[in-house]
Amino acid sequence: MTTDSVPAGGDPRRLLSDVRALAHRVRIDRRMTWAALLVLAVATFAGIPFDWFGMKVHCLPDGGCEFARRGVLYYWPAALLLAYAVIAVCYVRAARARGLGARVLPYALTGAALTVVFTAAWVAAALYFPSHPIRFNQAVLVLDRLIAPWGTIGVALLVLAWLERNVGLLVFTLGYLVLVLLVLPMNEGWSVFGWGIRAGFALPQVVSGVVLLLGAVGFAVARRRKR
Repeated sequence: MTTDSVPAGGDPRRLLSDVRALAHRVRIDRRMTWAALLVLAVATFAGIPFDWFGMKVHCLPDGGCEFARRGVLYYWPAALLLAYAVIAVCYVRAARARGLGARVLPYALTGAALTVVFTAAWVAAALYFPSHPIRFNQAVLVLDRLIAPWGTIGVALLVLAWLERNVGLLVFTLGYLVLVLLVLPMNEGWSVFGWGIRAGFALPQVVSGVVLLLGAVGFAVARRRKR
């Protein structure tokens, strides 16, 4: 004896298509991508003064300068942990408002774990190098940017893109990582408009924050159009 689970006159293929469409709609309704990017953009902009005024710079008579970015360690670990907590709350509240479940916990935990790794690496570097060495090879510079706050933000966003099955966020995050790892010299210290090393580190952070902010605006507009 068998039991027919398909309503009378129902098309199994259409029923399967409807289920898939509903699942896709649920995934879209749970997305708060714009909120995550907005929180991260605000954290990036807020961190610039800490890096600027917390940086110790000592220039030598021969024109060379040594510097130590203590402000990064004072600000970013707590800021990132707070940012991931705020993002998680935004996702959970939005999901509950729609009667859905939120899958943001793996993203928040990944972000927190990367924050711990970033902090440990920078503390170890600060203890090993009293001041920043004059030159690193390119591979070390890329690794340094990857474990910096701006790099760990991108790695965590990859996890969020996977959780949301969000191709748009994946493409955005890959572009963001290329920007902060390969295009913007976060750690070379540009001398811009005669402002010196501090401006050299501030400018790439401004660009990174602007990109995150534009991403937040773009995803917010796209979400509104889909409704």
